[in-house]
Amino acid sequence: MRISKQILIQFTVALSVLFAPCMAAQAVERFKPFVLAWRGTAVFATKVNEVKQSLEDAGFQIVANVAPYPEDAYLDDLRILVFTSPQLKRFAARSPYGGFAAAQRVSISRLGDDIQVSYLNPTYTAHAYRLGSDLKEVTKQLASALGRIETFGSEKGLTEQALRTYHYSFGMEYFDEPYELANFSSYSQAVEQVETNLGRSADIGVEPVYRIDIPGRDVTVIGVTLRGEGEKRKYYDDHWIMDNVDFKELHTTAYLPYEIMITGSRVIALSMRFRMAVYHPDLTMKGQDSFMNIIPSPLAVKNALTAAVGGTATKHAGM
Repeated sequence: MRISKQILIQFTVALSVLFAPCMAAQAVERFKPFVLAWRGTAVFATKVNEVKQSLEDAGFQIVANVAPYPEDAYLDDLRILVFTSPQLKRFAARSPYGGFAAAQRVSISRLGDDIQVSYLNPTYTAHAYRLGSDLKEVTKQLASALGRIETFGSEKGLTEQALRTYHYSFGMEYFDEPYELANFSSYSQAVEQVETNLGRSADIGVEPVYRIDIPGRDVTVIGVTLRGEGEKRKYYDDHWIMDNVDFKELHTTAYLPYEIMITGSRVIALSMRFRMAVYHPDLTMKGQDSFMNIIPSPLAVKNALTAAVGGTATKHAGM
């Protein structure tokens, strides 16, 4: 049976109309850096324990319960729970610098009567950190364990391609251009020396709060809080930095804490000009609420981390 040319054209057009919405949806899928899991009124300590229990019931391992700010911070209460899992470690081991994604974070913050529970979007992080997986199963696990009201942190969100090639603007670092903090003769020496030096770094305000070793790789990730006092040291202080960027209704405090990674004999950390920007992609470069307010911070953070691990500080461009 012969089919006329006109019928073939009509059939092709019909298929295009039928599948166009699906193709368009795939093409424009966008991701935002944070997930609001729960919001309401509760006893703060009780809510922290509930979140902790929910994570453990879902199979996650809590590696830190961090209070990064002093008591006079702009939030009345804040806890950040850092957690990992065998699955996260496996995927972290499979890509260069993947160790930075081994630890995920959830923040419980209170301002007045308003408590917010928010966590990093694992899929957003997976793309930004160029993992071989999109971590969508982890994203589903967290939604089931903690809840998922909405994603936030960017008005429009970013596509997978934009995240995997992300840099904020011309001249700014990419994911694979980290701070080089120190170098040792071997992985074992690097781990030993970094832990020893971090144990002595309280005087500059750098405090280790967790350690994760990546199975099968010479990779160790150490989370640190940063507290700097005085006119110059304030620029690497977690509270001071976040006070300048975390000003919207939904808090982005799950950005903290900062990570140091030992990979082989190298000690590195993500450039703040990448790390801050990828988790706050809508911040403008100039203006009242902008990166301009923290322009000294990338150099200050790099030098504080370098000093804390026993490296030698070098000059570096600002924000």
